[in-house]
Amino acid sequence: MSPRRETRSAWRQAAVGAAVFVAVLWGLELLDTALSHRLDQYGVQPREDEGLLGILFAPLLHAGWGHLAANTVPVLVLLFLVLASGVLRGVQVTAIIWVVGGLGVWLVAPTHTVHLGASVLIFGWLVYLMIRGVFTRRLGEIALGVLLFLLYGGLLLGVLPGQAGISWQGHLFGAVGGALAAYLTSERKAP
Repeated sequence: MSPRRETRSAWRQAAVGAAVFVAVLWGLELLDTALSHRLDQYGVQPREDEGLLGILFAPLLHAGWGHLAANTVPVLVLLFLVLASGVLRGVQVTAIIWVVGGLGVWLVAPTHTVHLGASVLIFGWLVYLMIRGVFTRRLGEIALGVLLFLLYGGLLLGVLPGQAGISWQGHLFGAVGGALAAYLTSERKAP
């Protein structure tokens, strides 16, 4: 297969993967609405035994249609970019962010709260894409990281406490997971 065809195939797979993930998010919110939002209890509940299940489910659940709508475009764009460099690596990156983000929230967030939403993944994917070029030393990845920082760098302020009802802990530990994923999954070029 020619390099151009491989690139188109990778982009197609990335687009399908991102679209399917978003369709799952919307389907789950539809189900959650039909169940009077009973699925929301499966978010991360810090330091509760049942809350550990939230590590698995929280990124798939949202606190209503507005929350999901706000996350949809960033999920589509960032997940596409993560998957475009290889679906297997994209899945590995997402798994690292998912687990690190969920565990961090479970350990640090206030008790008697429930944390859910794909924001943990969004912050993780953004940080991963912004810094992976540092580890790979690939000019294209460095350029993409700089471009994303210029376009969305202000979003990173969401890792700071301040807005009621927003899980800054999810944002922070998602970003930490993204940095860890960039380090662990990047094939390093020799200096």
